[in-house]
Amino acid sequence: MKYSAIDSKLFIENRTRFAASLKPNSIALFVSNDILPTNADGSMGFVQNSDLFYLSGVDQEETILLIYPDAISGAHKEVLFVKETSELIAIWEGAKLNVAEAQKTTGIKNVMWIAGFEAFLKTVIFQAEHVYLNSNEHTRRYIDTETAEMRFNKNIMAKYPLHKYERSAPIMHKLRAIKSQYEVDLIQQACTITEKGFRRLLKFVKPGVMEYQIEAELVHEFISNCSRGFAYGPIIASGGSACVLHYVENNKECKAGDVLLLDVAAEYGNYASDLTRCLPVSGKFTTRQKQVYNAVLRVMKAATAMLQVGNNIPDYHKAVGLLMEKELVDLGLLTLDDIKNQKAEWPAYKKYFMHGTSHFLGLDVHDVGNFNRPLEAGMVFTCEPGIYIPEENLGIRLENDILVTVSGPNDLMKNIPLEAEAIEDAMNG
Repeated sequence: MKYSAIDSKLFIENRTRFAASLKPNSIALFVSNDILPTNADGSMGFVQNSDLFYLSGVDQEETILLIYPDAISGAHKEVLFVKETSELIAIWEGAKLNVAEAQKTTGIKNVMWIAGFEAFLKTVIFQAEHVYLNSNEHTRRYIDTETAEMRFNKNIMAKYPLHKYERSAPIMHKLRAIKSQYEVDLIQQACTITEKGFRRLLKFVKPGVMEYQIEAELVHEFISNCSRGFAYGPIIASGGSACVLHYVENNKECKAGDVLLLDVAAEYGNYASDLTRCLPVSGKFTTRQKQVYNAVLRVMKAATAMLQVGNNIPDYHKAVGLLMEKELVDLGLLTLDDIKNQKAEWPAYKKYFMHGTSHFLGLDVHDVGNFNRPLEAGMVFTCEPGIYIPEENLGIRLENDILVTVSGPNDLMKNIPLEAEAIEDAMNG
């Protein structure tokens, strides 16, 4: 790992809150992700299961966490199973966690090798009534590949078919939606690294630069600051490509007069940040580009102010839609007749602003959480309105990361240039 060690108090507190949410006499099991293959003997590298990391802080493969709060033996209430390390593994792969290191990372006293998991599980599972298994329950999930978690769950249910099985995901969604100060600090660090990358670009972007060269500048800055790299696939879209919401080719030349849309951000300690900014390739926005930019900025500022304790995301999205509707009329993109004749399920403004304004942010860039749950202090959301005009080869989206607090929204990216004039001044100063 590139990041500094995280205080085990974070994971101890997370497990305590999770254990308190279980039914009496329950065992909960969490398993690490696979190292995904490519071809021949290649792999895509390792990304930890977010829920396992949230509860343990372990950032390596072949790991299982068992939580059994009502276990008869105190040693069985929390057990961590990790891959047995050796001198050979250390030479070929790099050393894995030994028992003492795993204990320090997690705050779990009972650490065993994963080879002993099956035998150990038999000694405790028949004492339990309920077994909680985890799964990736995300509304935007589209996965055909069988994951390690899927295989693990099938194996457990096949071997112990008479237990009462429960879902951990609803509990994890509830807990992970509220960030502790430890987590806020990690997200803030990711935002700070993102700021460094963005500021690097302000003097780099100019006509003739290739989108992939901009990507390379960001990678350099992110990794130089102890990030693994991008928190998600970077979108570096100049001109008309900015109207493709998930543009990932990043292979075109930035041309004079175009606007460059950058949806790029760093991760830190497995926690994500999420930034979008737009730069005039020539260093100065045209009058029309600035009109659209400022329209989006007004919506962003008003939307940010709505991220208050007690509000909810469905009502918030409707309110933001009305703000955007007015801006689009003022820009000459919508008429009052368009609004009068719109369909309730697809309002007229969605022709130019077709995505939502906010999503949860945390260990995953599209983090877990219930959008119908009233906003609470500790939740972190993106705020990212946009206007996309293909006929003008212009797409503008602006995005910051917002912490909900009892005293109002706290913009974790407030130090990153946002106003059109500030962007121009930084590019030309």
